[in-house]
Amino acid sequence: MGTTTMAKALNQALRDGIQADGDVVVFGEDVGTLGGVFRITDGLTRDFGEERCFDTPLAESGIVGFAVGMAMAGFRPVVEMQFDAFGYPAFEQVVSHVAKMHNRTKGAVKLPMVIRVPYAGGIGGVEHHCDSSEGYYAHTPGLKVVSPSTPQDAYDLLREAIDDPDPVVFMEPKVLYWSKGELETGSREGVFGQAVVRRPGTDVTLVTYGPQVPTCLKAAEAAAEEGWDVEVVDLRTIVPFDDATVLESVRRTGRCVVVNEAQGFGGVAAEVAARVQERAFHSLAAPVLRVSGFDIPYPAPKLEHTHLPSVDRILDTIARLQWDDAPDERWLGSPTGGAVASGVAASRVAPSRVAPSRVAAGGAA
Repeated sequence: MGTTTMAKALNQALRDGIQADGDVVVFGEDVGTLGGVFRITDGLTRDFGEERCFDTPLAESGIVGFAVGMAMAGFRPVVEMQFDAFGYPAFEQVVSHVAKMHNRTKGAVKLPMVIRVPYAGGIGGVEHHCDSSEGYYAHTPGLKVVSPSTPQDAYDLLREAIDDPDPVVFMEPKVLYWSKGELETGSREGVFGQAVVRRPGTDVTLVTYGPQVPTCLKAAEAAAEEGWDVEVVDLRTIVPFDDATVLESVRRTGRCVVVNEAQGFGGVAAEVAARVQERAFHSLAAPVLRVSGFDIPYPAPKLEHTHLPSVDRILDTIARLQWDDAPDERWLGSPTGGAVASGVAASRVAPSRVAPSRVAAGGAA
């Protein structure tokens, strides 16, 4: 297809999935005639009929419950939650039935279904429209959780999700719907559970996914100007998690920063940091640090730029990775301890950035 947007790549994946398998059915709020709020399902009802793509009532729990029944009957439902936080009324269905049916029936009943969730911020939306809810799903055994960052990955991962015998929560970064990239639909690769190095580097590894991949790539370019050679690893799938690619990178660079825009406490970034610390401790030259959204409800549109991870916040965090071999003790007197690193105070008190070459010039080992 050449160059296209992520939105069109997702639309093409749904089209190809419907054409490839007569059991694939797409439904949700306004996905039919309107084509979805973000036009991801545009033209599907027109081209394939209402029996393959149809609208539902405004009842997320009912949408997911209906999908469970259809999956049990042999269909492959692909449902849309319209917005991230709109999916919370369906969470009981997801946790109690979608994630557990296979285990509950000792493998006799599979649920090959996809729950599409447009998620995260950066579009000037209000609360209930910009949540980063991936952590809830990733914490639930029995679900696969995916978040693409490019049109090619959006297409490949959605096709894989539709074909997968297990339930997949497909997290679509709204801010990237209109981002452009190359798309080749003829040679699809299985990318579930395979992270990818978006930018090679030797000094520090940035681990991220979905909406923060472009931000990390910009930060890596800016870091190069200050003497840091930054590697960027895009997880692509949160569950299953690709330990091998992440650990190989961190063992080479010796330093790691994990970036996500969800709240810091108990989030996906915390899990990644723990896995790296547990598995690559003796390769680390500094503690694993995080850059995340603040531990607050999603802010008003005019304030979201202060909440979301930024190039400056990432660079300030890289600067704290003990380049001069001195431990960062600024948090010892804080009532919240090291947790401040992922919270509001991080951007206020981060030290001046000092690139490795500048430290070396000053006589550091």
